[in-house]
Parts: sequence; structure tokens; C-alpha cells
Amino acid sequence: MQVQINTDNQLSADEALRAQAEAILATELGRFSNRITRVEVHLSDESSAAKSNGMDKRCVIEARVTGRQPVAVTNDGETVAKAMTGAARKLHTLLASTFDKLDHKKGLTPLADIMPA
Repeated sequence: MQVQINTDNQLSADEALRAQAEAILATELGRFSNRITRVEVHLSDESSAAKSNGMDKRCVIEARVTGRQPVAVTNDGETVAKAMTGAARKLHTLLASTFDKLDHKKGLTPLADIMPA
């Protein structure tokens, strides 16, 4: 699973941020890694520090799933880490549901029956 990090001009995509994003994605999406070709993380700071209301960090995660259209989720948070974690959890839920439905149609045992979330 290839991970690409994109930021706006107010955030910096340094190695620490990249490592943090990859750790969060590995935790939340690891069980789907063989079915995802690429994940794009888009991070932005929606308001300046002077106008901040606390929930101004936005994370959009787009997953390219093998043989399917890309799927995307969005989450806002107080920090970049909270925004990324929330988005990754939303994507985990979306992918688990999608893959369970696909596998059920193919006659396979749904992941939810094998592995708890």
C-alpha cells in the first residue's frame, strides 16, 4: 500500500508527519493492505491561528481499492493527529462494510465473522 501525503501551505509534510500518518494508517487499514493500492492523505488548516475555533485541522483520506472506484472520507479535529485518526477510523469502517458486502456476494465468509473490528 503506497501512502502519499499532501498538505496545504500552512502545514509542513516533514518526516515526523509522514511517519505518524503511516503508523495511523497501518493500525487502522492494515488488514486491508492487500486490497488497497494507494492511500492519499490531504491535510489542511482551515482557519488561521487567530481565528481558530479548535476544530480547524481537516484530513481527507482517499483510498484506491483494487478493481473498484476510489473512496474518500473527511474528518476535522483539534490537531492534525486527531483529524488523521478520525478519518482513518471512518475509512476503516467504510472499507470493512464494502469488503464484507463484496465477499458475501462471492460466497466468502465476511471479515466481521472472522476478525473483530
